[in-house]
Amino acid sequence: MSDSDNESAETQLKIVIVGEPGSGKTSLASRYCHGEFSRQYYPTAGVDFFLNRTVLSGGRNVTLQIWDVGGQALVGNMLDKYVFGANIVFLVYDVTNLISFENLETWLNAVRAITASQHKKPGIILVGNKCDLEHQRAVRHDRQNKFIQENGLPFHLVSARTGENVPLCFQKTISEVLGVRLTRAEQEQQQPVMKAEIVASAAPEAPSPRPAPTVQSRSSVCSIQ
Repeated sequence: MSDSDNESAETQLKIVIVGEPGSGKTSLASRYCHGEFSRQYYPTAGVDFFLNRTVLSGGRNVTLQIWDVGGQALVGNMLDKYVFGANIVFLVYDVTNLISFENLETWLNAVRAITASQHKKPGIILVGNKCDLEHQRAVRHDRQNKFIQENGLPFHLVSARTGENVPLCFQKTISEVLGVRLTRAEQEQQQPVMKAEIVASAAPEAPSPRPAPTVQSRSSVCSIQ
């Protein structure tokens, strides 16, 4: 096979996104695949699927099968069927939701147990979502960093709402799993142009004019007799 055939050959990767309900897993996949974000929240029942294609350095084509796993899967009996065979697992939590962070270890242990028999273990990536709400952060940085160090996980801080770091998170992870070096220029290309969101506020109501004071005139009547 020639070098050109190698470059045009398409690689397929299975990416599984897991985490607590409401952590933004569907929004993350939708932002990456479609460039969209919805403020409406619909819990994922079972699993949703997304498909995306990307091109890495050297013209390597990659097809991504993204499995968006519902947050209730942890207590069901289908998680092993969703996760097994994954090349990449994104472990997602919401930086404004402490419970979503505290349950990460349960999710991580479940994923590791399911994939223990795989010949090639998946890359497990920790993803902190909703970084645009840093002022509402509930997960302390020291706890976050301790979890990362204790479990040896790569980490990305993203915002599915604004798109911040989302393309870079996917592209960098895919490149590392496939052993492809992502150049600095390519990393910068994955950063979206951030736009400030302007919220229009209602114009203040003009004060009602005060009624003119009533002037009572008193007339004196002089009676001449």
